[in-house]
Amino acid sequence: MVPENQTQFTDFILLLFSEKANQEGLLFGLFLTMYLFTMVGNLLIMFAVSSDSHLHTPMYFLLSNLSFVDTCLVTTTVPKMLASFRTQNKYISYADCVTQMFFFILFAGLDNLLLTSMAYDRFVAICHPLRYAVMMSSWFCGLLVILSWSLSFLNSSLLSLMVTRLSFCTNHQIQHFFCDLPEIMKLSCSDTLINYILMYIVSGLLGVIPVMGILYSYIQICSSIMKIPSAQGKYKAFSTCGSHLCVVSLFYGTIFGVYLTSSFTNTSWKSTVVSSIYAVVTPMLNPFIYTLRNKDIKDALRRLVGRKTVIR
Repeated sequence: MVPENQTQFTDFILLLFSEKANQEGLLFGLFLTMYLFTMVGNLLIMFAVSSDSHLHTPMYFLLSNLSFVDTCLVTTTVPKMLASFRTQNKYISYADCVTQMFFFILFAGLDNLLLTSMAYDRFVAICHPLRYAVMMSSWFCGLLVILSWSLSFLNSSLLSLMVTRLSFCTNHQIQHFFCDLPEIMKLSCSDTLINYILMYIVSGLLGVIPVMGILYSYIQICSSIMKIPSAQGKYKAFSTCGSHLCVVSLFYGTIFGVYLTSSFTNTSWKSTVVSSIYAVVTPMLNPFIYTLRNKDIKDALRRLVGRKTVIR
């Protein structure tokens, strides 16, 4: 079979949840609701952190960046999916597909690196409290965010550019609700060995290393907490990182679920469902986890609501 020339190639077809085609109306309502909750929840956190001086600390600076990235992550995939449900038009152009893939990799990578930065912040706060102000200065926090953006941008650019070298044959159907890198490479009739090698190397560097950093941070945190003599002191120390630990568990748990599902099941829509938890549900739950478990955020939102009431 002779590959098509990429200049003649125009569209992919996103199959979405193809095995649940008779429930597209229900899926549209479900994902629209989750998208709105995600946007409102994360925007509230960003607005609360920026407007309340009590939250102008390294932890909440990183949290507001995480909320911004989560809003961008869901906006990369969900609006296109909702439009496809409503119009029944599942086509996406080659250029739009590569663009969507680029931004998804960018923002997913940022989530990963920002969670790692937040783990380091909690490590310093609990294990080195007297040096916290020096070690987590505003300059250093800004550097962490810039470094996260730079690494994610380079990673996303490299992987996306490697896709543009591929040719595609007659099968243009993507078994997913967005242009996911592994699914696109499955459709190529070019030699994808280099692409897979690069993807695994990058996954190792920007995936395994941050996870090991988070695990090391929490091992040290647990060790320091166990040395605190009073039960109340232990609870207070652990509560400062409880929300972050919940978000980390949810984020990496769903990612591992995606890989395990794709490895042990041949049903494409089940893998798509698990991927939606990682790409859509997790960004929606993050602001609720931080709001429900964080007294500072709740107090800031109360002050914000009270200020708006007084103005009216």
